[in-house]
Amino acid sequence: MNRIDSVNNEKIKYAVKIATSSSRRKEDGLFFLEGLRLCRDAALTGVKIRMAFFTEKAYEKNQEDALFISEKAEESHLVSVPVANKMSLTENSQGFYCLCENTGVLSEKDIDVKGKYIALENVRDPSNLGAICRTAEALGINGVILCGCCDRYSPKSQRAAMGSLLRLPVTLTDNLPKTLLRLKEQGMKLYATTPDENASVITKSDMTGGAVSVIGNEANGVTNETFAVCEKLTIPMKGRAESLNASMAAAITMWEMMR
Repeated sequence: MNRIDSVNNEKIKYAVKIATSSSRRKEDGLFFLEGLRLCRDAALTGVKIRMAFFTEKAYEKNQEDALFISEKAEESHLVSVPVANKMSLTENSQGFYCLCENTGVLSEKDIDVKGKYIALENVRDPSNLGAICRTAEALGINGVILCGCCDRYSPKSQRAAMGSLLRLPVTLTDNLPKTLLRLKEQGMKLYATTPDENASVITKSDMTGGAVSVIGNEANGVTNETFAVCEKLTIPMKGRAESLNASMAAAITMWEMMR
């Protein structure tokens, strides 16, 4: 295993570029992971790891995991503490870093029309996106449909998802209403959440069978075009709160879908 001591090493500079630039991630088809759990999850899931980096301390402390990740990576490197600090995006780094190839996406035609899906429309906070996907996997949701959302490969999204974005089937669309209509034609029920008190109460709706529930933008909610093809659902709230955080609304909605 090679050792890298210089923060000006080209491989380190490239890894930092992928970690910090959404456009570069998209252009090169790569993303950056930091932390023992995420790096190990990538190796376990079969994500293609181009490069793995470990501090000497991290390698010695977690040698079994480090060896497993190294076996899955095309190349592995020990790095000095200054180099690790250069790559790290967290305050308390564990000394594990991986540069990975983007994971595949699920085609619309491969969506199980008898399954349960969560659709995210224009969700812009990577922490929300990651947290929703983590909850989706935990509750047994079949997959997530993304339209106009933030970069799912951003380090913040990946950290919030805690590995779920490496495993959960993802479908991308640039026209959510059109995609939903095609699924509706195949028998799927469509729902969209709203704080509108005139909408159907979520706990009283029949969500059995194949279904897609839409969570909208943090500030503006679901678009009118998407509302037009969905049944509107509301989560009853007490007190003076006007709405729920997107990830919380998604968690309640998915729980009801799976209940």
